[in-house]
Amino acid sequence: MFKIKSLQQRLAIFLLTPVGLLMIFTATAGFFYARNALLDEWRKNTILRLRGAANSIDMRLDRPMNWMQMYLSTFDDAHPAAVQDWLVKRLGKEEGVARVAVTWKDGKQTDTIYKRPDFYPRGNHPDSTTTWSGNRAYFRRAMPIAILPPQFDPYLAQTIVPLVSSLENESGEVAGKLVLAIPFDYLLEDLKRSKWWQKENLLLVDGTGEILTSEISGGSKRLGENGDPLELRTLQALRLKPFGTLSGPGHPPVLVSGFFRLRKAPWSLVIMAPGREILAPIIRFRNYYVIGGLFFILTVLLLIRLVANRTVSSIKDIATAADQIAKGEKNPLLPVRSQDEVGHLVRSFNTMALQLDERMRLKQALNLAMEVQQSLLPKKPPRTLGLDIAGRATYCDETGGDYYDFLDFVELGGGRLAVAVGDVTGHGIAAALIMTSVRSLLRSRITQPGTLSQVLTDVNRLLCLDTSESASFMTLFFMIFDEFNHKINWVRAGHEPAIIYDSRTDTFDELRGSGTALGVDDELPFEEYEYNGWSEEQILLIGTDGIWESENDQSESFGKDRLRDIIRVHQMRSAKEIVQAINDALGAFLGTTPQQDDITLVVIKARAGNETDL
Repeated sequence: MFKIKSLQQRLAIFLLTPVGLLMIFTATAGFFYARNALLDEWRKNTILRLRGAANSIDMRLDRPMNWMQMYLSTFDDAHPAAVQDWLVKRLGKEEGVARVAVTWKDGKQTDTIYKRPDFYPRGNHPDSTTTWSGNRAYFRRAMPIAILPPQFDPYLAQTIVPLVSSLENESGEVAGKLVLAIPFDYLLEDLKRSKWWQKENLLLVDGTGEILTSEISGGSKRLGENGDPLELRTLQALRLKPFGTLSGPGHPPVLVSGFFRLRKAPWSLVIMAPGREILAPIIRFRNYYVIGGLFFILTVLLLIRLVANRTVSSIKDIATAADQIAKGEKNPLLPVRSQDEVGHLVRSFNTMALQLDERMRLKQALNLAMEVQQSLLPKKPPRTLGLDIAGRATYCDETGGDYYDFLDFVELGGGRLAVAVGDVTGHGIAAALIMTSVRSLLRSRITQPGTLSQVLTDVNRLLCLDTSESASFMTLFFMIFDEFNHKINWVRAGHEPAIIYDSRTDTFDELRGSGTALGVDDELPFEEYEYNGWSEEQILLIGTDGIWESENDQSESFGKDRLRDIIRVHQMRSAKEIVQAINDALGAFLGTTPQQDDITLVVIKARAGNETDL
């Protein structure tokens, strides 16, 4: 199965392909719509032209037929013979009438025939005057006027169209006929003069498909005689409808046809035209449309592809540069080639790369600072005969503000060990700097004479010189463990009290006392406290609030109760194991919740069996 692996493939499939198909569909639909519109326009024009040609033939038949109908209406005795004679003479004078004949079958009556000498060739026409004898027979009914097929008249030496009406007597027998002869060329005179059909094959056919004239038909005798499907369909259609157009097979069709039925005569005008000539504008339009449409589609697709490739190329450059940065390589800034969103992305990436480079340098500096700060913490607990000591500091950042230290300087005297646990507000670089300052001040001052309260007073006064502008401070629990006298002296500078667990009574106590954090006020005094009665059954723990104030993802605090339970459960273990148990329990409690504060604790136990050595 094909899988999309790149943005370029995705753009080609989901952008270029739909756009291309949409444009091709739109172009195709537009072409067929325009082609059909042009075909409809041709059909309308063809019908209009055929209608005009048919109307011109109908108009040339209309007046003679009206006068002929007027004569036929004189069927009773109310109209004297003079009226009929006048009407016959008037018919003979009508434009387009070559001959008028009223023929009676009764031998006693003489036919009355009026001829039009102007229709005959010079010197080739009979006498135009007529005599008659006997009484004229009156007819009682006239049959409708019938238009006969064109026929050749030897007297006129040309093809005529006879208009005939039978005259019946009282018995319903044919008594005579009224015949008008109209030259066929006269009927087609306007059609031949217009010339609009000369590029096409124009036919005049009757209802059976018989072609009435060969002058405009190309010599054919009957419509569809050659078995042409279009001619046969046209013959069938003109019997059913008064007008219409048809197209033959092919694209464009080989032939197209149109027809229009006359009103006065039982004929239809039919035009047969080559499809390529009739539809030449449509074919040119199709060619131009296809060429222009393909050019437009290819241009649009190329432009989309160009823009997409530029976009994909820029994104690839960013991805390559990001990979190099991820591998720690120094990558040069990318060139900005546009002012659009991609250019904005490149500029943002360059800014990010610069800032990331600065952050990398800062990261290196932080790593170095972390190494320095970690080196300032005790690498291992002091070796004493009567104490089991362990400590650990876990920072939430590279550097932190928590602090613990073991000071076993000779200046303190034999069997005396100083322990300090502190917590600077916040964490990070600023807290680490204050922590190192306090460590240096405390280590330098502890070697000088003075009580614990005097030591912290001096340290606080010097620290306030540095923190007066930053408003930073540090809590500190500082004590001296006297192994020989089994007592503890401490000063509490705003720090949480130390916890003492007595396994003999299974009770907890705290080393409390008043005191303010370091760095708040350089004039505040500190008070020293003393605890007697230290024994090997007791465990001392000093920690920072990052232990019991830690919260899991349910906003539940770890609390001091859990801490006391851990001490109680692991009272028989070493100080190091107790520290590890507390850290393990805290890690399990937090789960996936990240550590939010520095965590530091120190555990002190009396070594079993060595109480006399304290």
